[in-house]
Amino acid sequence: MSEPVLVLSGIERRFRQGATTLPVLRGADLTLAPGELVALVGPSGSGKSTLLHIAALLERPSAGEVTIDGRACGRLGDRERTGLRRNRIGFVYQFHHLLADFTALENAMLPQLLAGRSRAQAKARAADLLGRLGLGERLGHRPGRLSGGEQQRVAIARALANRPGLLLADEPTGNLDPATSARVLDLLVEVVRETGTAGFIATHNPDIAAAMDRTLELVDGRLRPWTAPPATGRGEPVRQTTPA
Repeated sequence: MSEPVLVLSGIERRFRQGATTLPVLRGADLTLAPGELVALVGPSGSGKSTLLHIAALLERPSAGEVTIDGRACGRLGDRERTGLRRNRIGFVYQFHHLLADFTALENAMLPQLLAGRSRAQAKARAADLLGRLGLGERLGHRPGRLSGGEQQRVAIARALANRPGLLLADEPTGNLDPATSARVLDLLVEVVRETGTAGFIATHNPDIAAAMDRTLELVDGRLRPWTAPPATGRGEPVRQTTPA
């Protein structure tokens, strides 16, 4: 049996508000296997983003342990944590955070250059990923000339550029219309399946949850299996209309 890519053990996170301590995570546990896709659902403010940031080593838990590829990360220094994030973790945000002065190709190349790959290697890998995500003819376009769906696909390519074992995504289609959201989701799942990457994706979208291997709900700071509510015939509310 393959070693888990990610193990979260008893994760707690508490925030101070003046003299008050606010507990957000109260002992969250998760084991994520290679090639497995897991959705994370829960109401706004339940701690989904906090849990993803802890899993990505962007934030330290108040208690508990994060283990990546069998390596406990709690006592790692900042340099070691940064190395793990760069080489083993890809993160897709709800807002793409692309560099405005860089082309789509350059945005997808950047993580590889930071990891020490040659420019030729980085260019070939970025072009391949962008091509598979339907952006082969948009490599030279800067973000301002790309639609919202295209920008998010560049962000996915950037997150996958260093062949991470773990992909974390925080509402990756939250600002897209339903048709674009479905297309981006299909491409994301396809690429992740092909590469054997483990994925942990926070979402409010039941269609994304349905496409995953399993879905977990964050309730009172703990993870539990989620049961889908009865179908209503209505999709996720459209917050912004963006062409693909």
